[in-house]
Amino acid sequence: MDINEWWGLVERAREAAGDRADDRDPPDDPLPGALTDVLAALEPERIAAFAVTAVDVSRSAYRRPLWNAAYLIEGGCGDDGFMDFRDGLALLGRETFTRAVADPDSLAGLPVVIRMSRRESGWIGYESLNTPVAEAYRRLRGETASLDAAVEAALRDRIRPAEPEGESWDAEDVDAARRHLPRLAALFLD
Repeated sequence: MDINEWWGLVERAREAAGDRADDRDPPDDPLPGALTDVLAALEPERIAAFAVTAVDVSRSAYRRPLWNAAYLIEGGCGDDGFMDFRDGLALLGRETFTRAVADPDSLAGLPVVIRMSRRESGWIGYESLNTPVAEAYRRLRGETASLDAAVEAALRDRIRPAEPEGESWDAEDVDAARRHLPRLAALFLD
């Protein structure tokens, strides 16, 4: 699936979710359901293509500086948490995602991050983009085994990065966090 089409589908779901599109705070997060509805309007093969492109999008954010930003924002972040963070970041839309991958400290300007720094409601991470994909596919086909097989076949020859890209520093080193992520450090460490 063309990356522009992929982001366009995410944007359609965001528009359907309205003013609550930027916060994954359960239990009544409207965006996953909106994305499921948008995807369910596609052919099953296009849903599988969306899933494959979602993996590419998530991998493009597999960067150590972004992981350290997630660590600050969430008060810790392991492998699974960072996967959820990247999926949730994609749901914030192309502009926010692209800016955050290039400059993780830009996340400090997001209203949801500001609320999180105040220990108010809010969350960026989303358990998995696979959930709305699978639900949309199930609506059309009544099963997901063929979706899983198609995605696995499409990804079979792709090399998964062993380590995140980018400069690494100890996420618990307060001085390093202040140097590399000054805006986020001001929100979460001061």
